[in-house]
Amino acid sequence: MVTVRAEPWGDGWKCLVTVERGGDRSTHTVTVNRADAERWAGGTGIGEIQDLVLRSFDFLLEREPPASILKTFDLATIQRYFPEYDELIRA
Repeated sequence: MVTVRAEPWGDGWKCLVTVERGGDRSTHTVTVNRADAERWAGGTGIGEIQDLVLRSFDFLLEREPPASILKTFDLATIQRYFPEYDELIRA
C-alpha cells in the first residue's frame, strides 16, 4: 500500500510517501516542481500532485523493491534511472 500526502513547498510541492509492503514500511520525501506537475499530471492541484506521485511509485515498485527507492528525491530524478518514465507516466 502506498499513501501520499502533498503540501505546497516553494514553487511546487513536497510529498511524504509511505510504502507498506510485505510487513516492511519505508518513507520517502519527493519534491515536484510546477513545470513537472503540468507536464506529467496535466495540472497543479493538490489531488493531481498526489495522484502523480502515487502513479510514479506504482511505476517504481514494478521495477524495484521499496528499500531500493531513494529516501529523498525530486520526481524528475526517476527519468534519469528509467528513461521510459516520461512516456509511460503521461499515458
